[in-house]
Amino acid sequence: MWSWLSSRILRNRVGILVILGVITVFFGWQARNVKVSYKFGGLLPKDDSAYVHYQRLLERFSEDGNVIVLGVQDKALYQVDNFQAWWQLGNDLKEQPGVDSVFSEAHLFELVRNDSLMRFQLSNVVPNMPTSQAETDSLLRKVRSLPFYDGLLYNDSSGASLMMVFVNADRFNSEQRGDMVDLIEARVDSFAQGRFKVYHSGLPFIRTVVTERTKSELRMFVGLMVLVVAFLLLLFFKSWRVMFICLTVVVVGVVWAMGSIGLMGYKLTSVMAIIPPLIIVIGIPNCIFLINKFHHEYAQHGNRVKALTRVVYRVGKASFMTNATTAVGFATFVLTYSDVLKQFGLISSLNIMAVFVLSLLLVPILFSFQGDPKERHLEHLDRKWVDRSTEGLIHIVQHQRPMVYAVTAVLLVIGLIGVSRLKNETHVVDDLPADDPVMQDLKFFEEQFNGVMPLEVMVDTRKKGQVLKDINLKRISQLQDSLAKYPELSRSLSIADAVKFTKQAFYSGDPERYDLLRGNEKTFILPYLEAAQDSGGLARGFIDEERRSTRLTVQVADVGTARMDVLMAKLRAEVDSIFDPAKYDVILTGTSVVFLEGSKYMVTNLLISLVMAVILIAGLMALLFNSFRMVIVSLIPNLVPLITTAGLMGYLGVAIKPSTLLVFSIAFGIAVDDAIHYLSKYRQELNAGNTIRTSVLLALREAGVSMMYTSIVLFCGFSLFMFSDFGGTQALGLLVSFTLLVAMFTNLIILPSLLLTFERIMTTKSFQEPLLDIFDEEQDIDLDELKLEGGPSDKEA
Repeated sequence: MWSWLSSRILRNRVGILVILGVITVFFGWQARNVKVSYKFGGLLPKDDSAYVHYQRLLERFSEDGNVIVLGVQDKALYQVDNFQAWWQLGNDLKEQPGVDSVFSEAHLFELVRNDSLMRFQLSNVVPNMPTSQAETDSLLRKVRSLPFYDGLLYNDSSGASLMMVFVNADRFNSEQRGDMVDLIEARVDSFAQGRFKVYHSGLPFIRTVVTERTKSELRMFVGLMVLVVAFLLLLFFKSWRVMFICLTVVVVGVVWAMGSIGLMGYKLTSVMAIIPPLIIVIGIPNCIFLINKFHHEYAQHGNRVKALTRVVYRVGKASFMTNATTAVGFATFVLTYSDVLKQFGLISSLNIMAVFVLSLLLVPILFSFQGDPKERHLEHLDRKWVDRSTEGLIHIVQHQRPMVYAVTAVLLVIGLIGVSRLKNETHVVDDLPADDPVMQDLKFFEEQFNGVMPLEVMVDTRKKGQVLKDINLKRISQLQDSLAKYPELSRSLSIADAVKFTKQAFYSGDPERYDLLRGNEKTFILPYLEAAQDSGGLARGFIDEERRSTRLTVQVADVGTARMDVLMAKLRAEVDSIFDPAKYDVILTGTSVVFLEGSKYMVTNLLISLVMAVILIAGLMALLFNSFRMVIVSLIPNLVPLITTAGLMGYLGVAIKPSTLLVFSIAFGIAVDDAIHYLSKYRQELNAGNTIRTSVLLALREAGVSMMYTSIVLFCGFSLFMFSDFGGTQALGLLVSFTLLVAMFTNLIILPSLLLTFERIMTTKSFQEPLLDIFDEEQDIDLDELKLEGGPSDKEA
């Protein structure tokens, strides 16, 4: 099959180029449809309890987590000129597209009793800009007389003040958001200049920062990858021709990858943004193996066409299996229940095979249009540093195998000790470094107001009209008192607070009256509250239309999954002690809960997919080599790097989270490629009549060069991720680079050492006779029958 394919590629090279060009134009057009995801989440399956609970909250109430918070901590804010600017800032932000409302000490409401309508009306506490310091001080006294806002919009003890900017959820989570956050920031910067430091936070703001950095880093990493790969190719091959051909392959591969994302209607997430750089670092090794084989063959007999045909059917078949194993490793994500992982697995696996096809077609076709390689193009085959490295490896494999096994055992023991120190920990704002301005601002809000991450408690009384009953209001207030004891939680807000606010308003704003209704007060005050709920007023935000369910809103610090689990368990115990589970349905939900639960779910799925990847890749290798013993031998050198890397994570305190767990699936799928290339060459030498020992050494001499080249490219390529602003991406770059570097040495040293040590029991007849003949064809093509389209013949070249 492969010899037939190699002849067809060269015979139909012009037609193939036209077809590839049309496909590339099509995918380039589809890439225009790629949209960026502006929402956190998407990690939980639709039937997960955390997802179901959150959807139930959204069905009855509005979406949470749509507040951008601005903070100032300076007593000078209350000077008349500064307070005027604060007031004007809020009014200007209200006019920004996508902003629904603004609340601050200069933009808050009180309730005014209207006896004729039997209801309360909202009245702006600061209807106009104050004109004097006396007027400002009077307004502030009025604000401080409203306990409803204490701890919510200001921290009286520290002097910190908040402005809450509520954004439209539907618009903010879509492409229609435009430069909404940029416009808000520009106006805030204009206010802050020469006055105060203004802190920014809130999920919409954090999502925007993460999304915009993801977009900019995607462009940056693709550009850096191309530059670094181009430099390495010039360094290795000393040929502009080789460099441009390899870059053509990966650039077309990136266009296909982005086009497939757009064609499938998927959105660009932080996970999906890994794919374009990934295609580059996976595609280049394909080209290196093909070009090295082409130069090696040409150096032997000087026939360019014969060398190109042999490249396709001798390296192509091994490359097919290496790419297939890598694709299978990524395809296991499709078997998870996470939409994000499914999309990532499908797109990455398809495009890994696509870039293989591109390299197999474009490398021989483009070289067929070129002249014969010059002597300087072949110099890399005889480089002294490569020869010295190869001979050094051969010496170790032949004479120092006991030391190899001893060092391997020590690495495994050290790695396993490090593995025992691993922790599973994820934060909502997990990937930004501690000194990043976003993290510094988040720390400010956690210190001053105990957090900005939404947490919701929804109480279902199971009966219509029960929420406003005295017993239920008292229980809600009791729960709020319990929540106030937790330093991780901000001041909570509920229907009980709305009732207290109503009572205060009924008694002409007397702060002493900020309390629940007592005795016969509910007879003449409750109708006002019910009218407020009917008209969509203050109470509507806390109770549903049937007055059966109510929400309690609180903000939580970004404490991470470990502390969050403990906190949620304590809160559940508090809730159940107040609301009898036999009479009430109470759920703890909110954006923070959904995100953290989704992260834990993703970690579990990644672990499962890693195990499945090992099993499926082992199955493919069994199909290729038809020897269970050989599969075990090939897996050992590729599992050692994974254990070593996991141990390194434990020693460095790098937690297990989605971004770091991706390392193992990516690294294993790529690292095992070296073993396949080596064993394929080893089997070729055996079938050529060489002894086992000779075959091991010959395979190391030829395949070892390409393995070193590709490992250097992969190491440098993934190392670029360490320049990311995101800690998870930095860890991905560091850990994958380290893993692949270790894998290079294990495949170059441990694998041949094992073959020599167990040569009598390892290399069976079934290994030399593969299960599928298509992987081991050795016949040459009749060059007299091969005619190249649209270019000079071999004799003319």
